[in-house]
Amino acid sequence: MTVAVKKFHHDSDLIDQFSRQLCRELERAVAERGHAYLVVSGGRTPVPLFERLSKQVLPWPRITIVLADERWLPATDAQSNERLVRQHLLQHQAAAANFISLLTDASDAHQAVTEVNERLADLPRFDVVILGMGEDGHTASLFPCSAELEHALSTADSVAAVTPTTAPHQRMSLSLARLLNSRHIYFHLSGTNKATVLEQAMQPEADFPVSRFLQQQQVPVEVMLAVPEE
Repeated sequence: MTVAVKKFHHDSDLIDQFSRQLCRELERAVAERGHAYLVVSGGRTPVPLFERLSKQVLPWPRITIVLADERWLPATDAQSNERLVRQHLLQHQAAAANFISLLTDASDAHQAVTEVNERLADLPRFDVVILGMGEDGHTASLFPCSAELEHALSTADSVAAVTPTTAPHQRMSLSLARLLNSRHIYFHLSGTNKATVLEQAMQPEADFPVSRFLQQQQVPVEVMLAVPEE
């Protein structure tokens, strides 16, 4: 199974095509199975996509949204992925969607793993997963620097608590196994630096966390990459 890489010269062109594609997949999932399950990621890159999707006429009450990962902060914190999703995606038409939080009242992410696993236990296969990628090759919160990486890559649990050493805050991340339990994985990337890391991560000998998604044969992977013209 090869990774399909779609390149765009402008972020706006990427958003135009990606949003249409996502709408088709979510509508198809609801039509075929009665409900759609969408996994999204935080960060600056997906904000324009979120704002575009939020205004689309879709069967939102039958769409459930889950984050790929979350910083262990209050949902009101400016750096919270949940806050970002609530501000930019769960608005307008998409305000009717279902949202499942990865946060609990626990002060430590490790103490919350059991509760979050139970919360996600009944979810079926995800229909669409949208991931980002860091310049260190991490995706979701599967950081190469974290002591918990191997556990997060090997566990059958839905989530793992992660403490990166190169980024702030504890994290709660969907595990490799749970993210691969999906029908379609997208990577939404922008910039020449991300293009360079992507090329490295796709090499057969590469061992970035993101390589575990790019090199697997279980789920179709499509990369939506915006790189400005030279």
